[in-house]
Amino acid sequence: MASSKFKKIRNLALVQMLIILLLIIALIWALFIRDNSSGGSVPTNAGLSADVSDDPQVRRRAVIEKEESYYQLDGKKILLSDSTYGEIFLPVYEDVPACSLNMDSLITRNGYSFYKENGEITSIPGIDVSVYQGDIDWQQVKAAGIEFAMIRVGYRTYGGGEIKFDDNFAKNLEGANAAGIKTGVYFFSQAVTVEEAVEEADAVIDAIAPYDITYPVVYDWELIYDDKARTDDMPVDVLTDCCIAFCERVESVGYTPMIYQNKKTTLFKLDLPRLQEYDFWLAEYNPEPTYYYDYQMWQYTQSGRIPGISGDVDLNISFKDYSKQEASDTE
Repeated sequence: MASSKFKKIRNLALVQMLIILLLIIALIWALFIRDNSSGGSVPTNAGLSADVSDDPQVRRRAVIEKEESYYQLDGKKILLSDSTYGEIFLPVYEDVPACSLNMDSLITRNGYSFYKENGEITSIPGIDVSVYQGDIDWQQVKAAGIEFAMIRVGYRTYGGGEIKFDDNFAKNLEGANAAGIKTGVYFFSQAVTVEEAVEEADAVIDAIAPYDITYPVVYDWELIYDDKARTDDMPVDVLTDCCIAFCERVESVGYTPMIYQNKKTTLFKLDLPRLQEYDFWLAEYNPEPTYYYDYQMWQYTQSGRIPGISGDVDLNISFKDYSKQEASDTE
């Protein structure tokens, strides 16, 4: 009798333990597994500031989307030369468009570069200028064959992080446009956060509002080589976020965004698969560019000479006529 009673108590205890175990499993599933499998409850506008309205006229902070993914590689490689390591190997991103230009069609003559297709010059000659070029005779520049000019609007200081405007940006925009030269603009960034990149974009948008801008609005973030700078330890993902934030902001009000960068900084400091939506302005001072990926403008020298400008000036060619694109967009 006592043995039978003991068996009943033991069976009851086992049932209770099983019920408790099932409850624990159900609780774990509800708290962790279910949330993860359903994507959680993160709202689709996460990252937007609380005071952004639904008014389409209000400029919005870009939503920076990040996905952990591994880009497929096609086995190709980029080889660079370094004073310490010698030859450097970088794998090629299969899903980032490679340069489509035929370097046999790129010609340099008398210090000027141009690109020919089917026997015709298809590239567009241009310059980029700032206050350092002084007072410019834009009529002479136009007569020399320059068709577009990229004007520096301003910059952020690399020490204190203050936004300042180029002393000659308004005069240069007015003079170039009056001479019949198409204009775009650039901002020398030292942003270290997405918020600062958006602040820079807004400063540019407000400054160029009175002018006819037919070429891109450019994000020009550069390393400071000869001094201590606030951007010295900039992470790759944050820099890429800043590029996206600036470009999305200027695009939201109708301008064509673009990223300016030199070859090595682009390869070492940018997450290129996240930036392939935006046009690219390459700075590489060689007889022909060796950058692997696609670009729409090429700055090929910083020591060019053009009538109407005293001293050196950066020379560029564009492989894309942005003024025609602007005209087609407004039709």
